[in-house]
Amino acid sequence: MRIRTTVAAVSGGLVLSALAVPAAQADGGGLHKPTAAERFGVSRAAMSGAADEELPVVSDVKVNGGKSIVFGTTGVKTYTVLLTASHSAGIEDAYVDLWHGKDRAHIDGVFPPNEQTAACTAVSDTTSTCKLTVKVDVSRDLYMNSLAGTWHVTAAAFAKDEAGSVYWNDFYSTHRVQRLSKLTVNAAPEPVKKGKTITVTGKLTRANWETRKYAGYTSQPVKLQFRKKDSNTYTTVKTIKTNNRGDLKTTVKATVDGFFRWSFAGTSTTPAVNAAGDFVDVK
Repeated sequence: MRIRTTVAAVSGGLVLSALAVPAAQADGGGLHKPTAAERFGVSRAAMSGAADEELPVVSDVKVNGGKSIVFGTTGVKTYTVLLTASHSAGIEDAYVDLWHGKDRAHIDGVFPPNEQTAACTAVSDTTSTCKLTVKVDVSRDLYMNSLAGTWHVTAAAFAKDEAGSVYWNDFYSTHRVQRLSKLTVNAAPEPVKKGKTITVTGKLTRANWETRKYAGYTSQPVKLQFRKKDSNTYTTVKTIKTNNRGDLKTTVKATVDGFFRWSFAGTSTTPAVNAAGDFVDVK
């Protein structure tokens, strides 16, 4: 049977956790995926099973419901991971983590699961969906801004057979980890006479994990949008870029009563955000 243990290595202030399990080569279309045994210097030959051993098949891994994981400057966030796998003998356990780095030898961030054993629910005699939760402490686990972006997803499934067959893939998929964004708006003067000029300002900021504060997101395209008082739909008026402090400023003509807002589409490191609409009364 497989054995789950925790291997700790201190790197950049992080404790990096992983499993030590019986080695098995993941099914990666001919590309060898490193096993836990290989990552920690254990002889693969001493731990591997038969060449024709049936391995579990992982059909799906869903991290945080498929949504990006977004963090501010402080706090603790827990998200859920679901892994679906199958084997003729059934599925006993599963493991999922997120890690950041070029490869497993060069890791600068990792989010391991909270549980030692996943909660697996049988879908059929051969297939189960296993649930794990991951808790992230922003102050401890996110210590530099370069951690924002694409993280690797490790997926492992453990069969109920006597051989303890294991599927293990450190590069099963990827997932986004992002810095929380904020966006403000102010349209003035208000009220304003029809045909007069309105100045619309705002600021786009995002979490800085190194200073634990929010800082301006510079040189980013942001849309100025407007919706009439009796409408539910915003339309884009123009697009401008934030300055070197994340500030926004432009002018428009007053025509009818309505709401102005700024809208940011987001980037790989920073999620999309809309400012709350600011109402302008046109006389």
